[in-house]
Amino acid sequence: MPTIDALAERLSSYLEPEQINQVCRAYHYAKQAHEGQFRRSGDPYIVHPLAVANILSQMHMDPQSLIAAMLHDVIEDTAVPKEALVEQFGETVSELVDGVSKLTHIKFGSQEEKQAGNFQKMAMAMARDIRVIIVKLADRLHNMRTLSAMPPEKKRRIARETMEIYAPIANRLGISNIRIELEDLCFSAKHPMRSRLIQKAVKAARGNRSELVEHISESMKKRLKEEGLKARVMGREKHMFSIYRKMKEQSKSFNQIMDVYGFRIIVDNADSSYRALGFIHNLYKPVPGRFKDYIAIPKANGYQSLHTTVVGVGGVHIEIQIRTEDMEAMAHNGIAAHWLYKDEEGESDGSQRARQWVQGLLELQQRAGNPQEFIESVKVDLFPDDTYLFTPKGRIVEMPKESTAVDFAYSVHSDVGNTCVGCRIDHQLAPLSTKLYSGQTVEIITAPGASPNPSWLNFVVTSKARSNIRHYLKNQKHDQSISLGKRLLAGALSMFHLDLNEIELNHLEHLVKEFGAIDFDIILEEIGLGTRAPQAIARRIALFSLGQEDGLSAVNSEGVFSISGKEGSVVSYAKCCRPIPGDDIVGYSSAGRGLVVHTSNCKNMQAYLDQADKCMPLIWDDKISADFSVTLRIWVESGRGIVAQLAAAVTEADGNLEQISVDDKDAKLSVVNLRIGVQGRVHLAQVMREVKKNKLVSKIMRQKNSA
Repeated sequence: MPTIDALAERLSSYLEPEQINQVCRAYHYAKQAHEGQFRRSGDPYIVHPLAVANILSQMHMDPQSLIAAMLHDVIEDTAVPKEALVEQFGETVSELVDGVSKLTHIKFGSQEEKQAGNFQKMAMAMARDIRVIIVKLADRLHNMRTLSAMPPEKKRRIARETMEIYAPIANRLGISNIRIELEDLCFSAKHPMRSRLIQKAVKAARGNRSELVEHISESMKKRLKEEGLKARVMGREKHMFSIYRKMKEQSKSFNQIMDVYGFRIIVDNADSSYRALGFIHNLYKPVPGRFKDYIAIPKANGYQSLHTTVVGVGGVHIEIQIRTEDMEAMAHNGIAAHWLYKDEEGESDGSQRARQWVQGLLELQQRAGNPQEFIESVKVDLFPDDTYLFTPKGRIVEMPKESTAVDFAYSVHSDVGNTCVGCRIDHQLAPLSTKLYSGQTVEIITAPGASPNPSWLNFVVTSKARSNIRHYLKNQKHDQSISLGKRLLAGALSMFHLDLNEIELNHLEHLVKEFGAIDFDIILEEIGLGTRAPQAIARRIALFSLGQEDGLSAVNSEGVFSISGKEGSVVSYAKCCRPIPGDDIVGYSSAGRGLVVHTSNCKNMQAYLDQADKCMPLIWDDKISADFSVTLRIWVESGRGIVAQLAAAVTEADGNLEQISVDDKDAKLSVVNLRIGVQGRVHLAQVMREVKKNKLVSKIMRQKNSA
């Protein structure tokens, strides 16, 4: 069992006596606060904070982190308030403790919601001070080490949560020591029998391999020494979960995985790393395509190393990692190494990357609709198999595997993503949905006034792109709904000879209060979305303003709402009758969809025409210029190239061919269905005339869903 004296002795290797005294004082404070409390294992509760501090001391963390480790459960599990910690240990320590504490005082609807809420709070605290997550990881590691005291179901739940969230975070921050141990402990908790079998097999294999491992190690040491290169060579143990994952993902047997030998070479500086690589490639034959330079292009978590695979004596494959002492510390402790290895120039590259990632979390949190949406976005971001891309100016951008041009655009800046209309990949125009691969140069083409397309959500990979697109579309729909609601209400009010802009403010306030809305914009948005009828709202306003509703009978042409084609997603056109400018039209307010435009003789509308609160007459705006889809059915005599001739005729009349299909009636007659884009009935007539010029066309008609 760890003791405070043993911890103090370990801390003396890198902390000042005064700092060690502060840590000891925090220990005694926590011990007193947790007096009478015991863990499920039967140990006094203080054993846990002390163990967490021990884990952090192995990473050479600073005094404030160690103090926070001692006190991290004090606010949550004892009667000590946050203010008392501020008074005793300062604002910074109390904020660290608060960030690590769980949300036990808030009631959640489900365990998943509780987990999401916890993580959301922790992410906000991390953005203020990244040490929060390092203390939390140490806390989770000790909890996983003592998981055996828990009931089986709780064991599996905690292991699943750790594997999904905490192990990937440790990986994202480059803290491989904690990540590896968490993965192995989770594996043991979730699959105890598989874990025991692999553990037994590894132990047996270790004895059989020792002679060959020693031979390879001595050969490399000898060669490096002959070349005058000072280096440490050590064998690299494969951990249980890594073996299990490779067996599962690569469909390989245990022996196939263990046939690859791993070694690590530690040198003085980056220059020596490349020299050592040359000597090793000279000693053993390298495997083509298996060399990776993470020194020149570090991983997203700051990890740096040279990786190569060579073929040794007897054809055995040897995986070798070559790096410096500083890179070794960064590989094991990640961002935590920053507190020990901080240079004169400030933060290391890995620390900056980690902080950028945490700032990204905060941005995600602000845009997420709820904690569960946030945590799902984070999970996507926590498993980066990185792709390295170049901007036109040569800057390297790291992206997750299978990222698209839209993901790349949002990684540059959210405004670039929101206004992108195309891209060039290696100087060639390409669709925005194109998947990107390492080494490509990507240029994003933007256009003022462009906006995200909802279909992008079907192919984007990164959480930043996904959350920005959702946020933009949500706001855009909100604005469009208000604008449409305002126009619909203005049209309804004109039936009472009232102008919306001249309605007295107290009447609108009365209306807002009556409907229990926050403000008048909410009512307008609901009208635009079709959840409130504009006529009903207009009647209430008329009652306030005129004291009567008699004006309803005096409908004038100004009271008819006009369709301009620029209303956005809150106005849609029915696919049953496909109305086009020139058709007589009516509108139907559909809850959630806004206003749906139908032709006035559409079969689907006949039953609703009497519902004044849902249906309204509409007219087309004189200046409408958009394309509208319409379907033509054309009876033609079968002949070579007839489909191409019909398509050419549509193009000749400036129609836009959207879809084409052919139904064979018999050997001589076929029916061709053309879906085309036209600007109105006049334009449609021109297209039909052009098509009819073909001698093989016997009949042509517009397909309508008429009553």
